[in-house]
Amino acid sequence: MVSPIAPISRDATTNRDLERNPGMPSSVWRLRLDAWEYLRYAVKLLARGGDELDDVAGMAEIRRSLRSLETVEMYWAGFGQRYVRTIRELVDAGEYRSALERIDAVMQRIRGAGSLDAADGANDPQGAIGSDEPVEAPADGRPRFEVLVVDEMSPADRDALKAEMARMRTDSDAFLYELVIVPSAEDAIAAALTNPNLQACVVRPGFSSRSAQALSRDLRRTIELATETYASPAARRDAGGATQHASIQRIVGLADVIAGIRPELDLYLVAGAHIEDLAGALTRRFRRVFRREDRLELHLSLIRRISHVFDTPFFTAIQEHARRPAGVFHALPVSRGGSVVGSKWIRDMADFYGLNLLLAETSATSGGLDSLLAPTGTIKKAQDLAARAFHSDSTWFVTNGTSTANKIVHQAVTAPDDVVIVDRNCHKSHHHALMLSGARVAYLDAYPLDEFAFYGAVPISRIKRLLLDYRAAGRLDEVRMVTLTNCTFDGIVYDPERVMAECLAIKPDLVFLWDEAWFAFAAFHPVTRRRTAMSAAERLEEQQHSAEHARAVAEQRRRLFDPETGEPAPDEVWLAERLLMPVDARIRVYATQSTHKTLTALRQGSMIHVRDQDWKEVEESFHESFMTHTSTSPNYQILASLDLGRRQVELEGFELVQRQLDLATSIAHAVARHPLLRRTFRVLTMHDLVPPEYRTTTRPMPLRDGLAEMWEAWATDEFVVDPSRITIEISRTGVDGDTFKHEHLMDRYGIQVNKTSRNTVLFMTNIGTSRSAVAYLIEVLVKLAERFEDRDEDDAPAELPPLPDFSEFANGYRTTPDLPDGDIRTAYYAGIRGQDVEHVLGDALRRRVADGERPVSAGFVTPYPPGFPVLVPGQVISPAVLEFMAVLDTREIHGYDPKQGYRIMPEPS
Repeated sequence: MVSPIAPISRDATTNRDLERNPGMPSSVWRLRLDAWEYLRYAVKLLARGGDELDDVAGMAEIRRSLRSLETVEMYWAGFGQRYVRTIRELVDAGEYRSALERIDAVMQRIRGAGSLDAADGANDPQGAIGSDEPVEAPADGRPRFEVLVVDEMSPADRDALKAEMARMRTDSDAFLYELVIVPSAEDAIAAALTNPNLQACVVRPGFSSRSAQALSRDLRRTIELATETYASPAARRDAGGATQHASIQRIVGLADVIAGIRPELDLYLVAGAHIEDLAGALTRRFRRVFRREDRLELHLSLIRRISHVFDTPFFTAIQEHARRPAGVFHALPVSRGGSVVGSKWIRDMADFYGLNLLLAETSATSGGLDSLLAPTGTIKKAQDLAARAFHSDSTWFVTNGTSTANKIVHQAVTAPDDVVIVDRNCHKSHHHALMLSGARVAYLDAYPLDEFAFYGAVPISRIKRLLLDYRAAGRLDEVRMVTLTNCTFDGIVYDPERVMAECLAIKPDLVFLWDEAWFAFAAFHPVTRRRTAMSAAERLEEQQHSAEHARAVAEQRRRLFDPETGEPAPDEVWLAERLLMPVDARIRVYATQSTHKTLTALRQGSMIHVRDQDWKEVEESFHESFMTHTSTSPNYQILASLDLGRRQVELEGFELVQRQLDLATSIAHAVARHPLLRRTFRVLTMHDLVPPEYRTTTRPMPLRDGLAEMWEAWATDEFVVDPSRITIEISRTGVDGDTFKHEHLMDRYGIQVNKTSRNTVLFMTNIGTSRSAVAYLIEVLVKLAERFEDRDEDDAPAELPPLPDFSEFANGYRTTPDLPDGDIRTAYYAGIRGQDVEHVLGDALRRRVADGERPVSAGFVTPYPPGFPVLVPGQVISPAVLEFMAVLDTREIHGYDPKQGYRIMPEPS
């Protein structure tokens, strides 16, 4: 068997100019931008003729930047390695002004102001990468993208191909593209990992396996990990195995790796002889297979495919509606500004929001606008495009937040007396949904982080233990669904593939609901994507067709079941093994995402993603549930924003997420290295947030050490920490988190944060975070650290007691005394309508509990944020809960009136 991508040589020369400074966070994208910005700054000083350069880094740093860029520019279109060499030669010759002109051209291009034709040489046979004087041309405002071509060519052939493809442009093309031509499979993977502008990849069989580039250790290791992950033997056999040519196996291996890293890229194959045979073997991996002379067809395919991704059917329909003259005779006075523009008192509404918002408002579902409750046109098409982007079988838009999305799924999938296993710390909407559906709730407790006053996540061992307990009690058939929060408020991320595989090994028809309210962005980065629910479900489906997986499952089942009686082995055996999903399991996965929280969408814009092999079983109930919880007057602007947000992340999501992760790592790095900040604040790391038994990673912040370190951690650890979230411990400031948030960050400096605990503050970056915003945050933290330097050591906030686990449901609301599930709905209505409900203040209630009374909560008590209930209807109120609540400093507590106290009822007899 020929390896599709030859192993990376361990003795390959490493370009130390591409290595980071110790502890300095930077992706190759960031390194490239910083290197060009530094060059412009330093060469400009040289061009002035002064001696200021000695105060920065000098000629050694200029040459170091140029050597780095000479490597990485291979992976971007526009200028290339020869262009960088020309700048280096000019600097060496002392021709600083000429060098600066060329550097300025690059910076204009990077910032989006440069000329496409000037960069790629459409009017120059050599192109900008070979010429000394790039040709200037009028700027073209059409959107641009880049196409990766994998083939080993001479410089002259590369220039000729670029010029030929550029000549095919027409004024009617909606988009422009440029070619990035690399000679080897390793270079192709490096380009996919580093260049976010790529939208397509064209593979030609002439490529080699190894790169001649002097790549950094991190990039080489990441290429190796990507190859090990995606270029599987099974994939090679699928292309024909030993009966196929070795060249086809190489093509298949590279295609699988590129698709694994960047599934949003379209793959095309350009071949010579035997194209018909290749098309039959490779159709599943490539959008089309072309002959070498079919360059016009390739050009048209590239343009047309991007137009499909760019399409926003519902947003376009809204625009058309706003432009069309209309008479409004329906129940929406604000439509087309009717009740606003003629008003003497609210004209400022139109001034502030603009006339387009009013023109786009309507309650009509005709004329291309469609109905959210029964979509058949533009909304249906927009949802289908979102399903493609998020790797689901179907996607549903929700206009009143993920709270409603959760209720839709729970009501659709569960029924009264079904048992649902739920993380007690999930968002309050899940608890309310289970009350509405009548399902019986079996709570799981996450591991506590008492030192920081918040919870982590639920270990797989606890989930397995509970499932095995239900099996031992003969009640496993009642367990319907497992609900978990994937990426908690504080950034703890599960391994959904492992959780679902091990649970399905015990009960093969379990349904899973993953609350990914804070994790929608993760689908658009090669490392984070693997821990999304939809990606995990997709891989589990692939395993069902794998002969290797079937053999491994058969071998494990011989250990898990007695071969003679068929009885399962003792629970300890099941708990000790990492269980494999049975090949006949049913993969039924739902994910709810607050698109507006981490991607571009208006507030309350959310999505439900579905991969359910038994969808037909719940399709009708899902539609009924969707109509139950969805307004008949949904906000069309929210729907349009979801459509646009999908377009954005398909076309630039990788770049935006990588930048977000880089900037977050910069914040953590700055706090850890600044002498004043590190005396006052402490960034919590994996070592603080994930106990050692749930991780194998030894590095406290893997991404800070490189993408390869993050890849390995996210591939192996039970829990990881989302690096876009920075939790800072503030005990040494002497104030509690709520005071720090309101009085210092928000009131004094206008910095907004969502969540604090008693002694921590959570800073969340997003795809809209800028470097200037990061710089401002660091500046503010320095000012606050100076303010807190002289504080009194006795001013530290009081320590919180240990976080309370879920106590138990009162006996009258439990099914059996030996299992934890309880009936929230019956308890809720008892708390609403019961005659014996009373309000008791905290001190009096603590005395009653100390005297042996077992009061029962008559409602939900939910500190917000983070938004999970400390008490639910039917729960016995324990001393630990009361002690925790007594010192809680959260200002907003839903379901609790400090003047009246707790709403309680007696335990049923």
